[in-house]
Order: sequence, then structure tokens, then C-alpha cells
Amino acid sequence: MTLKERYNAIIGWFAANQPVAQSELHFRNPFELLVAVILSAQCTDKRVNLVTPPLFERFPTPSDLAAASFEEVYAFVKSVSYPNAKARHLIDMAGQLISRFDGTVPSDIDDLMSLPGVGRKTANVIASIVYDKPVIAVDTHVFRVAHRLGLSRGSTPFAVEQDLERHIAPELRPVAHHWLILHGRYTCTARSPKCEACPLSQWCREFPLIAKR
Repeated sequence: MTLKERYNAIIGWFAANQPVAQSELHFRNPFELLVAVILSAQCTDKRVNLVTPPLFERFPTPSDLAAASFEEVYAFVKSVSYPNAKARHLIDMAGQLISRFDGTVPSDIDDLMSLPGVGRKTANVIASIVYDKPVIAVDTHVFRVAHRLGLSRGSTPFAVEQDLERHIAPELRPVAHHWLILHGRYTCTARSPKCEACPLSQWCREFPLIAKR
């Protein structure tokens, strides 16, 4: 099977069987999504969704969050991973949204990455979901699934991102990001992947190796 055939088969299956796929984070506007994605780094969406409702009720706008004290924000986010750093990042991020972007979440990847707590993955998530930019965010799930399926051999998230964007049509990239994340979260899990129940096993590069174990 050629790489092109593998991509066509896998992306084609997702398009036919899971045409609608979206983030499992709860948010009502771009600012809330940005906060949620920052909090989700090395933390589950389920945990973030428990934390954000009271956080958003107390700090509904960038101005509210920028004016908050560290202690106030920490009290809301203390149950997520790295709460000290994330509390500071949220306050500083909100301040920069006010001072540099008139309180609006920017659409440019570089502008997003210039905000505290925002790396390339987070920037791509925001650009993809909010602005429908043709980019693919690569987190641990996407990285793992892309390697196992044989979509990329890239050794870094950026290399995997480049491979995926090279072979997936621009109009499919925003949803493809969710296809791969959800597949990694529920089927192609890090431990004990559900290969026998996986609808993609016939095209998966690693399935023949796993089946022999």
C-alpha cells in the first residue's frame, strides 16, 4: 500500500462514517476556548470541563481575568495539572489580549503563539476551530495515531503536522484534527489499543505487528 492509498483509505473512512467531529471541551466563545485549551495541556478534557464553568462565571471576559489576582485564579484551577504556571499564564494571556489585541483572540498563528501559555498546538487548535484555518494541531493522541496508522514517521509534533497537512486536503484539516484525536482517545489508546474493534485496522501499519503478539 502506498502512502497516498493509506491516506485516501483512512481519511475516506472518517469522512464517510464520522463526518461530524468536534472538540470535547466546553466553551461559548473564542476567549473561553483559549482558556480551556491552555488548561487542557497534559490534562484531560473531562477535568477541564469541570473546572471551567465556575471559572468563566467569575471571569467572563479578558478584562475580568486580567484584573484577577494569582490567588483568585489558582483557587479555580488548582485541580488541573501545573496549576501554578497555568494560573499565571491565564492572567498574563488575558492582559495581553487587552493590551495588544483589543480583547479579541487573534487569528494569526504567530500572534497566538506570542501569548503566554500558548504553544503551536494550542495556536493551531484555536485557529482551526475558531477561524477554520487549514491547520492540524498535533497533541499526544494525534502524534501516536499518525505513527501507528502509518501516516507519518516524523520524530517531532511539527514534523507530524507537516506530513499530515501535506497529505490531507485543506478543507478537511480542521475536522481531521478531531478525527485523529478522538480515535486516539477512545480506540487507538496509548495502553491496550482496541485493535480488534478498530475499523481502520486493515490500513494500519502497526496492526499486523500487534496481531502477531
